Amino acid sequence: MLLSQSRLRQTILALAFVSVLACSFLLFRADFFEKLPVNVPPTPKPTPLYKPAPEIRPDISDNFPRAGKADSPSALPEIPPWNKPPRPHIGEKTPLFIGFTRNWRLLQQVVVSYITAGWPPEDIYVVDNSGVMQANRKGLLSLQNPFYLNHNRLTTLLEVNVLTTPTLLTFAQLQNFFTFTALEKQWEHYFWAHMDSPVVSDEEFEEQGQPYESLYMRAVNVMRKTMEPGYGLLAARWFAYDRLSLVRTQAFVDVGGWDTLIPYYMTDCDMHERLWMRNFTIEDAKAGLVYDVASAIDDLEWFYRRKPRSIKREEKPELPPIEPPAPVLKADGRNSPEYHELLKKLDEMQRAKHEDKAGRNTWQSAQQGGQGEPFYRDGAGFEQGISMTMNFGRDVFEAKWGRGLCDLRKAGLGENDAWRVISGWEKEEVQQKAKEDRHREMKERQKQEKENQKRGSGGKPITEPDR
Repeated sequence: MLLSQSRLRQTILALAFVSVLACSFLLFRADFFEKLPVNVPPTPKPTPLYKPAPEIRPDISDNFPRAGKADSPSALPEIPPWNKPPRPHIGEKTPLFIGFTRNWRLLQQVVVSYITAGWPPEDIYVVDNSGVMQANRKGLLSLQNPFYLNHNRLTTLLEVNVLTTPTLLTFAQLQNFFTFTALEKQWEHYFWAHMDSPVVSDEEFEEQGQPYESLYMRAVNVMRKTMEPGYGLLAARWFAYDRLSLVRTQAFVDVGGWDTLIPYYMTDCDMHERLWMRNFTIEDAKAGLVYDVASAIDDLEWFYRRKPRSIKREEKPELPPIEPPAPVLKADGRNSPEYHELLKKLDEMQRAKHEDKAGRNTWQSAQQGGQGEPFYRDGAGFEQGISMTMNFGRDVFEAKWGRGLCDLRKAGLGENDAWRVISGWEKEEVQQKAKEDRHREMKERQKQEKENQKRGSGGKPITEPDR
């Protein structure tokens, strides 16, 4: 009996041992297989998602075909004789800056318009602010590239000057570049113009029986008047707002130049208000017709006031037929029907710009080409980046002056208020909060003064002896 019980216990212990071994093995096997690599397909990485492709726009063509075929300035039409600049050059210096970033057709149009309105080409300074360094000078960009500029045509055929900025400058930086260049060249005055504002001499204008004068000579007369002793604290003369401006260099220097923290829009407001705060004046003036357009005339010979004229020759039956000769261009007369046709074209272009629901500056993003060329930038992306920078500048202006509107002096602000006023200070709720804050600060100050009085002179406890 005792033996049977002993064997039974041994059997139970053996079974228990075997069960423990079996459980351990199963647990080990499960853990082992869990750690084995499983052939699971990898999670795919996200791929870039692209915006819709921009609408493909037709290629542009050069708007001065005759210049494209010319090999020297003499191959271009002559300036209308009634607008030719005086030779020799007048005694005063009359530099004219025209800034360029995008749209060659508009730039070429405005340069030709100033030349044909009598501005001496050697006094015109195109500032290549495309940000492509030497690429335009070396002819590395194509016509379809928004930043293309025909450097050779400007300097060799049209005989104007081209200055190149080392990188892309904002509007405020470009204005300071004008002023800096004037200082370097010791120009007391300079003119500057927008590249989308072509000009025409007013051929119907005669003042008090005076003889006709070109746009250039009328601008010179305005400048001469500002140079008279005792003229006053003049900063600028505006011809059609600032589409064409005459600047007194030292005035812009005296107020510290343009605020480059406000890159584009509102930087003109900031600059002009600061000039007025210093008692400088900005006065309107007239010199001719100044337009604001977003497109270009297809053939710039319109500005030269030349019209085709066929050449007559005696036909001889025995000679084989020949192609008609190339038309020779002759000048029309001053204040001619062709002149009024040119004005009509410019009026229509100006009206189209101002009525465009897409905005006034659609010309800035009109081109899409240039892929693969040096300094290539996506046109739509560049436009978006500029727009974001403009909005940033508006925010900076509001932070600087506490308001987003331009009439700073009318609102009671002065030069020393910059960066010192609370944003939105004109709003009733902001004024009320400021009043409450001042009241709270006054009470806290009074409380602190009472505590100091209790503690004695100098804020030390009364029981503490002076040292």
